[in-house]
Amino acid sequence: MGRKRKQAGWGTRLLALLALVALAGGIWVWWHLTHWVPAEAEYPDQGLLAGERDGPVSFRTAAALGAKFAYLEASDGATARDSRFARNLAAAREAGLQVGAVHRFDPCVMADRQSANFVTMVPRGNWLLPPAIALDRTIADCPEALPDAAVASELMTLINQIEMHAGKPAILLLGEQFEQRHPVAARIDRHLWLTGTRLEPGYGGRPWVLWTANEALESEIGEEPVRWVVARP
Repeated sequence: MGRKRKQAGWGTRLLALLALVALAGGIWVWWHLTHWVPAEAEYPDQGLLAGERDGPVSFRTAAALGAKFAYLEASDGATARDSRFARNLAAAREAGLQVGAVHRFDPCVMADRQSANFVTMVPRGNWLLPPAIALDRTIADCPEALPDAAVASELMTLINQIEMHAGKPAILLLGEQFEQRHPVAARIDRHLWLTGTRLEPGYGGRPWVLWTANEALESEIGEEPVRWVVARP
């Protein structure tokens, strides 16, 4: 009887030890993922994507941590505008970072209204990086049914209008869900910006030029996690 109790006690201790090891391993994995960035020797050009959702961001700190550029969310669809864009633009430039602007595409809205929103927010200037168009909403998000051809047509019109304003080819910040629903990577000849924390993404079907390598980097840059981006060497 005593031997059985002793064996049961050892079994309980072993299970507790295994649970502790699993917890410690989980904490290490979480810490690694939230603090990981690609090696600078492999990707010398690194930066961040920032907008009002990130709260106050210290671009000087980002530069000190190795950032060379910042893409800033500027406009969304036909009317939404990022409330921090102007101050983020000024602060990022003051920190010595190259700066680019991002428009979030709304597949439910005509391109003319969206490009007007972008033009109102984003100045012209050769000092700006190529504009980026974020593609994450799909036709399924629209209140009324639309044909896929209409979405493709409006997207191409928007690209041309934004490029006319910027004087540079746009980059497609392509979400995996959007690519699955509206495959554009093979149809639109523009550079791709893909997303995948820790693992290099391949859903674009061709090489990317920008990669959001950590979607929630914990750092001294801000109170909220930031999106860390690298450029293909």
